[in-house]
Order: sequence, then structure tokens, then C-alpha cells
Amino acid sequence: MCGDRTEVNGTNGTTATPTLGGKPLHQRSPYESVGDFLSNVNNFKIIESTLREGEQFANAFFDTETKIKIATALSDFGVEYIELTSPVASQQSREDCEAICKLGLKSKILTHVRCTMEDAKIACDTGVDGVDLVIGTSSFLREHSHGKDMVAIEKAAIEVINYVKSRGVEVRFSSEDSFRSDLVDLLQLYRAVDRVGVNRVGVADTVGCATPRQVYDLVRTLRGVVSCDIEVHLHNDTGCAIANSHAALEAGATHIDTSVLGIGERNGITSLGGLMARMMVGSRDYVMSRYKLHKIKEIEDMVADAVQINIPFNNPITGFCAFTHKAGIHAKAILANPSTYEILKPEDYGLNRYVHFASRLTGWNAIKSRVEQLGLSMTDAQVKEVTAKIKQMADIRPLAIDDTDSIIRSFHLELQQK
Repeated sequence: MCGDRTEVNGTNGTTATPTLGGKPLHQRSPYESVGDFLSNVNNFKIIESTLREGEQFANAFFDTETKIKIATALSDFGVEYIELTSPVASQQSREDCEAICKLGLKSKILTHVRCTMEDAKIACDTGVDGVDLVIGTSSFLREHSHGKDMVAIEKAAIEVINYVKSRGVEVRFSSEDSFRSDLVDLLQLYRAVDRVGVNRVGVADTVGCATPRQVYDLVRTLRGVVSCDIEVHLHNDTGCAIANSHAALEAGATHIDTSVLGIGERNGITSLGGLMARMMVGSRDYVMSRYKLHKIKEIEDMVADAVQINIPFNNPITGFCAFTHKAGIHAKAILANPSTYEILKPEDYGLNRYVHFASRLTGWNAIKSRVEQLGLSMTDAQVKEVTAKIKQMADIRPLAIDDTDSIIRSFHLELQQK
């Protein structure tokens, strides 16, 4: 269950190279998950929900043109599914859904609706490839949202699922607020919809309360109950969305909901870029084979502009500090071998690293690199001397790059005049 064991050649009895998961041990990344037969960290699909969950972000207003641009960019990036706002929400939402369905994108188009026959019929009429059904199952939502008990929920779910299937459309059924729902009720409901042939069941951490361990345990348990695919929709209220997504894949989930920059209701959900960063560490070959990572910055810039926000400084991959190195010890090592302080490679995303040298924390190796970039010639001893001058000035006030370059050039000129 933990991968291939050392094999013995049946012809001459010699021992073959030890392997794990089909790879020679010496070629495996030390950061790869310990695989088992349920894990899908190397076999998952993305349901990109910027045009559904993302529309629920406080600042979001996507006109038709913007929706088409975002959908086209996401499809080109390589996401397998794009989820759209319910066509029942408004007349424009319905028209936008129909327009995007007619684009002929590579990604399958889904829409997210309540688990009612009325919503399902309207959704199927738009021309979508799949319908995502949802209904609240926690005591909070059953009492204060729709007022149905679990018997009524199961009956409605089966009826609507059978209708969507009769229309030849892919169908997912998801509970809402899964982690505050009764486990026995939840598993019984999932088993019932699995038996009638639903394509996927969905697990939703609607309020962002779950931990990675809780996500792993629920998905792992569910994997033993249903034979269909498992989708997870994980909110980020407590900062666990990306970690929870990875835990879900390790437990056997097959589909992850994301949005660009994680935008959505309240603090949003798993971010597309954040998930790509997390999965690149242990599943690099799979991610690189499916997604055009160099397009992630363009997509994030587009969405950030549409919802009038700045990309956070610590955003995975595209935050302006993501590949910046400042401390002298770090800079020295990075200049020698970037892997010393980088688990991700900026070039994989069409980006560059930056060694920050204009501060009191700089080291002489960073300054030496800058001297070379400026086309100047100094001995190591001279570089160390000018580094001391830069540090002295940086102790007095903040330095811009031009300030540091000016100190270097002035020092170099003095050397030539001696």
C-alpha cells in the first residue's frame, strides 16, 4: 500500500533498483507525500469557482465581458471545470451562463444551484456540462435555512439527481456545512445519492472551521462509503483552506474547488495559485503536465483589477516578496544555489528572484553580485569594505537601490583614482 517494493529480476536473481511509486528512490523528491492506494495528490482535478464563489466576494461585480475574459483565461490555464453562478440568481446571470457555455472552451462548464427541481431544470436549459446541487445538512441550516429534515433532504436529492441524469448532464451533490453535520446522517445521505449514480459528492467546510486532520478523517471515511468521485469546497476563515485541500487529496478526494486569489464569501476559499504552489512541492510532474503556470500572474492581475484589490505581499507565487531574499546569510546561499532557500522555482511561473541588497542586513556576497551586475571590478576585500559603508548608511536611514548603487559607484571611482 505504500508503493512498489524492491524487485528481484526473475532471470538472473539480481536485485533491481529500489522504487517507490514507480520512481527510483534516489530520483524522488523528499517532499512527496507517502503514497497509498487512496491518495490523489498526483491525480486530481480543479473546479475553478471564481465566477461563482468569487462573485460572492464583497467587492465583486463581473460584467459579461469580464466573465468571458476570466473564463477564457482559466480554460487556457488548464482548469478542468469552471463553475458559474446559478442562472436562477438573476436574468443576467442566466444570460452570462448561456453565453459562456457557447464559447466552446476546453474546460467543462458547471453551474451551482439549490437542490430543487425548479433550479435544476433552469440549469440544464442553459447548456452547461454539469449541475452542482447543494443543500444544507447541519442542524443550523436545517433549522434556520430551508427547514427540511434528513428524510426530506434525501428524497429531494434523489429526485433531482435522477432528473439531471435524464438530461444527459453531469451531476454533483454536495452537503453544505458538512463539518457541523451529524456524521451518521451525512454518510447515509452520501451513500443514497451514490447508489443512484451521482458523478461526485461534495464535502463543504462552509464556515472554515475544519482542520487538516478533520478533513482527512471525513474524506477518508467517505471514500470507504461511496464509489463516485469526491469534491471538496473549503473556506479560509481560519487560514486552513490550502492545507485542508492537500489533506483531502491525501485522503482520496478527486476534485478541489478554487478561486483566483481565494476570493469568495467572507475570507474566501482555497486559492488557485496557493493550491498550485502547495502541489508543486510534491507533485511537480503532474502539475507541470496539466497547467500553464506561467499564466498565473496574468490571471491574478486580471481578477485583482476586476475586484479592485491589491495582490497581497505574501501571496504564494505572485506576492512581491515571494522570491525576494534579504538577509546576508540567505543571499549568499541563494546566489550559490537557489534551492537552499527556495522550495519553488520562480522560473516555473515566468518570474524572477530578487536578492535585496539595499539594507543593513545585506552581506558582501549580495553586494559582490550587484557590483558584477553594474559591470564594475573589485576584489573581495574591496567588496567587503564597500559593504561596510552601505551598512553604515543603512543604519541611519532606509536605502533605495539608487542610493546603494551610488555608494558602490563612488567607492569604485575612489579606487580608480588612487
